[in-house]
Amino acid sequence: MTDDFEGFVAMIDPQLRRALSGHVPREEVADAIAESFAYAWEHWTRVQMMENPAGYLYRVAQSKARARKQGFLPGPSDSSLPDYEPGLLAALDELSPSQQRAVWLVHGCGWTYAETAVALDTSASTVGTHVSRGMEHLRARLGVPEHG
Repeated sequence: MTDDFEGFVAMIDPQLRRALSGHVPREEVADAIAESFAYAWEHWTRVQMMENPAGYLYRVAQSKARARKQGFLPGPSDSSLPDYEPGLLAALDELSPSQQRAVWLVHGCGWTYAETAVALDTSASTVGTHVSRGMEHLRARLGVPEHG
């Protein structure tokens, strides 16, 4: 990790933005990120020593936005989303909040189970369970055969 705060922000911002996009209304993502980086600045010595600062700042941003939280993902009419299976948003909405977050961070953001565990304040094995059950539901709901 970089000792330079500006370099840190440049490195972490895209990861944080992508991770939060699944859990914070789009119009609130920038504020949540700004609040998490303000926290990082105030606690820079501690943040520099963290193994997974992006996961920690994800939790900070999510807690700052918790009162304003409206839903998991943008609505189906959102034109900024890439092409996706039309039934995906409805299927994701059927998952428990823990499964939604775990599936989004692992498969949507490419985070490891360990990184996701830090962000969600749980164990990597619990993340694995949420991802497994969530993906099982999504495959069944969308009619996608499981890899053999």
